[in-house]
Amino acid sequence: MTNRELRWPTLSGSPVLDSLRPVIECSRDVRTHPDRIAEVARWMAYEELPMPDYALPFGMGAENADETIDYVLTVCSIDTAFTDFKNHVKFQVEYVERVWSDSDALFACVRRAMDNGVPILDGSYLARVTRPELETILAANIELPMLDAKMEILHQVGATLAAKYGGRFHNFVRSCSPGLYDGGNGLIERLVVEFPRFNDVSEYDGNTLKIYKLPQLAIWFLYTSLGKAGKFRVEDIGKMTAFADYIVPAALRLLGITSYTEKLEQAINAYEMIPRDSRWEVEIRAHCIYAIALLTEEINKLRPADKQVIMPQLDARLWTHYHTTWWPHHLTETIMY
Repeated sequence: MTNRELRWPTLSGSPVLDSLRPVIECSRDVRTHPDRIAEVARWMAYEELPMPDYALPFGMGAENADETIDYVLTVCSIDTAFTDFKNHVKFQVEYVERVWSDSDALFACVRRAMDNGVPILDGSYLARVTRPELETILAANIELPMLDAKMEILHQVGATLAAKYGGRFHNFVRSCSPGLYDGGNGLIERLVVEFPRFNDVSEYDGNTLKIYKLPQLAIWFLYTSLGKAGKFRVEDIGKMTAFADYIVPAALRLLGITSYTEKLEQAINAYEMIPRDSRWEVEIRAHCIYAIALLTEEINKLRPADKQVIMPQLDARLWTHYHTTWWPHHLTETIMY
């Protein structure tokens, strides 16, 4: 794709989107097709595409926004990799007479631990939690993938919370500006600096890409769970992008919005591991965000002013419809998504 052919989204001020241009301009194995985006927009624009109204998980924090903030950010710190990389079995657990899968299963496990009196939202506890304790807390059909790496994350997160924020994420949130980006004091800016596990960046031909999947997703969960009641404010929510994970790229590929070279396609279909920070992985994730940005613009051209959407709404639409698809997605062993 040459610079002359490249169409760039009009949204400005998103460090994530702004960082992607070198990849989109120079990609070798992934392409985004604006013509196909326009075709999809012509029918998707007439769907409801609501702002997700996430129920507070398992009745969590119904009367206490601080508890919800602690719960969501603690779980999101290890909200990654739920499919066994060798046998492709998904992480599942039974809780309150229902079987939960993937991320929902992780939230259920943490809630179950709280029911049993485990102080899992407290930084001092997280800083010293042992592997046997985590095995009990996260007991499910399989061991949570990358459990040792996730234990280290909890140790690091817990130590920071205990040292600086009274052991609780809500104290961190209250110390930030009520925006994603605000001269270094925004929620996303502070999360990626003070909690390095959220610093989801990659290098590509000497350029640093800011993907920020988990920090954006965590703030999105809080915004959609608490914002309507006025308990969590984000002044620049429109600068939030899509969450580049495993599922949304697969959805875009199935819709024909993106396409891969034959070699990459074969690797994904054969369940080959795509290394973290490899050219393939970076291109897949960058085009996911870029394509959703363009799709959002095309859809908004066709919708009235009172029904405009933002990128995470499109992300939710695709993830919801495709997260159970049997079609293979790329596999990357990483703590970032």
